[in-house]
Amino acid sequence: MSLLKSSDYRVYSKFIERLAKKLTFYYYSKLNKKFKISNKLRGKGYDPVTSSDKAFEKFIRKEINSKFPSHQIIGEEFGHLKSKSDFTWIIDPIDGTRSFVIGNPTWSNLISLNYKGVPVIGLANFPILKKYYFNSTNKTAHIVENGKKRGIKVNSKAKFSNMKMSAAFHGSLTLKQQAKIPQILKRMQFPCADALSYSHFAEGKIDIVLQCSNKIWDIHPLIPIINAAGGIVSTWNNQDPIKAGNIICSSNKTIHNKILKILKPVSK
Repeated sequence: MSLLKSSDYRVYSKFIERLAKKLTFYYYSKLNKKFKISNKLRGKGYDPVTSSDKAFEKFIRKEINSKFPSHQIIGEEFGHLKSKSDFTWIIDPIDGTRSFVIGNPTWSNLISLNYKGVPVIGLANFPILKKYYFNSTNKTAHIVENGKKRGIKVNSKAKFSNMKMSAAFHGSLTLKQQAKIPQILKRMQFPCADALSYSHFAEGKIDIVLQCSNKIWDIHPLIPIINAAGGIVSTWNNQDPIKAGNIICSSNKTIHNKILKILKPVSK
């Protein structure tokens, strides 16, 4: 069931398409240079943030405010701008800051529009790769690459015996916990590359993605794209992915249920 009217989808999907192009231009015109890095955890671990993260978020907030001044905004770097609106924008200015820091091109700008707490429009923009993914309805997802737009769908015919899995634990599972899920370890054949793995999943290139410790800005922008492409997404204990945390997305119910069962020993 669609939460938005078709006319609303048109308005918001056009806005995020324009925003994707502006973000890529903004990167190459303003941010494609040396940047400052700091550690949010201050010696208790490593969670980098750069001057580019902050610049991107300020730019995104300005674009949203100029078009939808009454909407709420939640960003990773600058918190929650509250209002009485049912619409909230969720921003991860650079998803994959570690990749950004070392020059890996898999980093992206992630943005979602939530209506009454539910992600309805999503954008994953990859400036270096010159492509972006988004959904224009609750059943239609697209990739725009080198200026050409095409629809995308998950590989719904994938089977457990031949599925392509991308997985990463981000230090969230101990070696003892990992030993409880040998079938997962055995099938982790493809590298997990930030939001690009979820995007490739929506495109049908990967059949399942597993990640730990997602924040809302890591996953909310991807949920509408995954759903519109025909994928299934939940937490590892089969809860609503809106809660974030440990995330699984699968290309069909058979695979999804099989993996959930395998993950039970480590599900939280």
